[in-house]
Amino acid sequence: MSFLILVRHGQSVWNLEKKFTGWVDVDLSEQGKLEAQKAGALIKDININIDHYYSSFQLRANHTLEIIQKVLNSKKNFTKAWQLNERHYGALTGLNKIEMAKKLGEDKVHEFRRSWDIKPKPLNKASPYHPLNIKIYEKISSKFIPDTESLKDTYERVLKYYKDEIQEKLSNENILISAHGNSIRALCKYLFKLDNGQIPNLEIPTGNPLIIELNKKLEIITSKYLDEKRSKSLLIF
Repeated sequence: MSFLILVRHGQSVWNLEKKFTGWVDVDLSEQGKLEAQKAGALIKDININIDHYYSSFQLRANHTLEIIQKVLNSKKNFTKAWQLNERHYGALTGLNKIEMAKKLGEDKVHEFRRSWDIKPKPLNKASPYHPLNIKIYEKISSKFIPDTESLKDTYERVLKYYKDEIQEKLSNENILISAHGNSIRALCKYLFKLDNGQIPNLEIPTGNPLIIELNKKLEIITSKYLDEKRSKSLLIF
């Protein structure tokens, strides 16, 4: 038996401003820092020893994990993987979600945000929001840097990393991943065997740890959000 804990970063500055963020490297808002602290306290209460920590390359996920580790009094290093990054929103990056819904219609924006294989138009490589122009990605080969992504694209990179680097450890160790709405949504699709039609309705709340108990065959025994008041729709076993 082992545990996998998935935490979407606390509210970011651009979450607060209702902007499409994607691969842009923004920090937590003050509320996001409080959410991360609460996440740490909830994890501490369940008294589970965490063997490995993982995060994306992005500050908001890293900062969330650092706050959680401080609450847990854990000094273990954590692994950063760009494969766990948020989905790249292409030309929507930096735009306001509410304004775009008024311009394009709520259904179209929802389609861009939650559909399985539809991707926005590519982001211009000259944009300051393009990963090629953001310092944290300078050591990543340009062949891995997207101009835009669908959820399917995100799923494929997240799942490959999960299977290559994380899955085997879960046979006898506990792991915590601090990541993003769409990278966690991608993992949940795989773990809970969700079909493409269920993806649009899968909500991942910020700063609310999802704890998944697995047996030796890595089959789910139980799962729940630790902050039940802020739970979103999820298949509960």
